[in-house]
Amino acid sequence: MEMPEKKTKGGPSPIDEHVGVRLRVRRTLVGMSQEKLADAVGLTFQQVQKYERGTNRVSAGRLYQFAQILDVPVAYFFENFGNVNLPSGTPESAYGMADQDQEPFGEEDLLNRKETLDLIRVYYSIEDQKLRKDLYKIIKSMADSFREKK
Repeated sequence: MEMPEKKTKGGPSPIDEHVGVRLRVRRTLVGMSQEKLADAVGLTFQQVQKYERGTNRVSAGRLYQFAQILDVPVAYFFENFGNVNLPSGTPESAYGMADQDQEPFGEEDLLNRKETLDLIRVYYSIEDQKLRKDLYKIIKSMADSFREKK
C-alpha cells in the first residue's frame, strides 16, 4: 500500500483538495449555498469555503455529515482520486468523458466550473427524459455546426 502524501507546510495536500472539489461540486449540483450547508452542520460559510479549497482537512465525522446532507455515500468524496490513467505528462484535469479520443480540455477542468455545474443541475431538473434528450440533441447539433464553420 502506498503511503499518503504528507501535507506540505503552507498548502493543502492533494487529497484534501480533491475532497474539497468533490464537496463543492456536489453542493453546487444540489443547488445548496455554502451558507445553507454551513448552517446544516453548525459552521460558518467561511469554514465550508476552507474545506472546499482543501485549506482545512475535513474530519471523518464532518465528512459523514456532509455525505448525509448531500445524499451521497462517503466514498463519493474519494472517487477518481489517484486512479486516472493518462499518458505521461498529461494533467489530470484533462481527463474527460467521451465516446472517442479527444484533445485534453487543458489546464482548466471544465467539469469544476460553476457554469458547467449550473447547466448540469438545470438540465437534470427537466423531469421529462425525452425532452432532456431532445435538448441534448439540439445543443450537440449547434456545437457540431459551429465546429464545422471554423
